[in-house]
Amino acid sequence: MKIVVATNNQNKIREIREMFSPLGFEVISQSEEGIDIDVEETGDTFAKNALIKARAAAMLTDNYVLADDSGLCVEALGGKPGVMSARYAGPDATDADKINKLLKALGDETDRRAKFVSAMAFIFPNGDELMTQGEVSGVILREPRGENGFGYDPVFFSDDLGKTFAEADAEEKNSVSHRGRALAALYAELTKRELK
Repeated sequence: MKIVVATNNQNKIREIREMFSPLGFEVISQSEEGIDIDVEETGDTFAKNALIKARAAAMLTDNYVLADDSGLCVEALGGKPGVMSARYAGPDATDADKINKLLKALGDETDRRAKFVSAMAFIFPNGDELMTQGEVSGVILREPRGENGFGYDPVFFSDDLGKTFAEADAEEKNSVSHRGRALAALYAELTKRELK
């Protein structure tokens, strides 16, 4: 049984492979399946964008398909950057550009609560769809800390870890991360089903 993950991000692939191999799945990227698509994410929620990506890949394979969409939601910014997290500072922005724009938008705001959200869309070969979501809470610091991770990790101080995601090692981050929680929920759902 193969799961085609609608991404070419090898970090995501590795994380999903480690979790789903006990269920007998071979986890591969969309490019390994010969799928070369760049889907426009037009949804206004993480779940809708995950489904858009999963459905596009499912049209091109007879295997199981998994897609995720995730991002950062900041309370004082009305949930922004939200689904625009990756494109928050423009299409070619660096992680530093995104962080700088976020910190400037927050300014001297004292309510710096935030959460990372990840939505997973799983499509079965028969077309059935399954959705899960994971969240992790924290606050946005006034300046970056740590050298690990990517994206907004250096300014996201995790309530669970008591440090930024960029100060945590991969195992620590994955143990509480939004993506890890969404994957764990999906894994739990799949173990209840008879998979072929």
